[in-house]
Order: sequence, then C-alpha cells, then structure tokens
Amino acid sequence: MDMSREALADAIVQASHLRGQFLLRSGRTSTEYFDKYRFEASPALLDAIAHHLAPLVPAGTDVLAGLELGGVPLAVVLSSRLGIPTAFVRKTAKQYGTCRLAEGAEVGGRRVVVIEDVVTSGGQVVTSVGDLRQEGALVESALCVIDRQGGGADALASAGVELTALFTLDQLPRPAAPRS
Repeated sequence: MDMSREALADAIVQASHLRGQFLLRSGRTSTEYFDKYRFEASPALLDAIAHHLAPLVPAGTDVLAGLELGGVPLAVVLSSRLGIPTAFVRKTAKQYGTCRLAEGAEVGGRRVVVIEDVVTSGGQVVTSVGDLRQEGALVESALCVIDRQGGGADALASAGVELTALFTLDQLPRPAAPRS
C-alpha cells in the first residue's frame, strides 16, 4: 500500500487510539491507549507500516527478532519485504519441545534488530535484549511503531541499544475528545 507518512499516522490513530483508564505493562496508568492489535490485524495498515519501517532497518542486519506477541507480525512482514530471516522471541523460554527463547532463525553470532510494536518504559525490550545477548546475539538496534516517550529510548540506550521509532507519541495526530 502506497500511503504517505502523515496518512499512515492518521490511519494508525483512527484504528487503534482508545480513551479510558488503562494499566500499562510498565505499571503506569494512562488515559490513552494504542491497541496495537487493531493496526497489526489490518493487512493494509500492516503493509503500510512495513513500507515505512523497512528503510529504518540498519544495513547489515542478519535477523529481525519479533518480540512476543506484537513484534511478531511486524517482523514477519518486514522479513517478507526485506528477505531477512526472522526469530520469534518469547518472554520466557518454553518448558517443552526445543525449550528455546528464540524460535526460527538462529541468533547466535548474528546482528539482530529487535522489533516491537509500542514502547513505553522499554522494560520488556531491555529484558529481551539481555536474553538474546545471552544466546549470543549482537543487538545494538531496536525498531518500534510507536514510542510513547515514557523513558524507553533512555532505558535501551543504557543497555547499548538505539531505539528508532516510526512515530513518537508527539508525532501522532491528537484525535478530538469524545463528545458527551
């Protein structure tokens, strides 16, 4: 789908922006929430997001590591577009079968870019980066669709990872408040 960056920002907000009281993974509460599954479940939006994320993937990337669960569809569509293998990264290694943390492409000794949907504090991304590094992955970069600007970029920088966001919260259009 050929969609301008501005049109994509509008479409993401229209599809996924919710108002209410929401508990975030970081433990913070918010009156705004981006239901990433709403933009990831739309083939047209997912394709447009991949179109705009693809140029942000660093040269020399060997593996795209999609984090459970929201990073997985993004990594798959980017993999298809760029021809870069994908690893599917669990929050914890499964206790049966292969008992692996990262399924799919091998990560050991390879330049891995972590793919996430929405980042707030960056807690899960930092944890997953540490886990991937224990598996021998070389992780210096992470990509996300939305950086909520809740300290995630700084947390990742402290772990030696540069976060690149397709959009920061400030770059997304603010929908009008609902009428009473």
